[in-house]
Amino acid sequence: MAVPPADNEIIKAIDITKIYQLDVQQVRALQGVSLTIARNEFVAIMGPSGSGKSTLMNILGCLDTPTSGDYYLNGKLVSSMSEDELAYIRNKEIGFVFQVFNLLSRANAFRNVELPLIYGGASKHEREEKALNALEMVEMQDRIHHLPAELSGGERQRVAIARALVNDPSILLADEPTGNLDSKTGQEIFKLFHKIHDRGNTIIVVTHDREVAAHAARIIYLRDGQIEKEEKKGAWL
Repeated sequence: MAVPPADNEIIKAIDITKIYQLDVQQVRALQGVSLTIARNEFVAIMGPSGSGKSTLMNILGCLDTPTSGDYYLNGKLVSSMSEDELAYIRNKEIGFVFQVFNLLSRANAFRNVELPLIYGGASKHEREEKALNALEMVEMQDRIHHLPAELSGGERQRVAIARALVNDPSILLADEPTGNLDSKTGQEIFKLFHKIHDRGNTIIVVTHDREVAAHAARIIYLRDGQIEKEEKKGAWL
């Protein structure tokens, strides 16, 4: 019988497998992955192409469900939820930051950040207050009326981070967040991530880049769909 998560565990995955059926061939993307992530932890999930890190990210982000195993997010067993329930969890519990920003090209910074609140049914007053607060958190309060095409890559990623934070999610899940940025701008984005972490947010970064992963307090290294090893501040576990 699966042991439910402790109070300080925001994520608990127990023996997670994911199998894809491609014609007559089965692809085992994850093979019995178990992990826990504590509240306010800063964790990197690292691995080469084909290691299973993208599949694990999709499951942790409730974008996909495991073939078998139990996944708890913020005390809720989400691995057996319906699509509608998962959509609600994604909107309320998880903030996503992607490499390609995923901003609406015809909407200004404020409207892009406001979008999750519209989906969540927030009032106009609440949307305005929360969107402005999120943009201020990422130091973009002076650029709220600019379209994505009028912003630099770093500024677009800041808007994307504000959008991820606007619902005050339980975790911030970032997939190669500096992959489209130069090294200087990437460092600025990670200064922002550390500021958000210091505020109390749990952050999970998925990457193949060792320099990016080094910002985290713990690195979980995947290979061939399994956890190969973990690193915690310089010591392999």
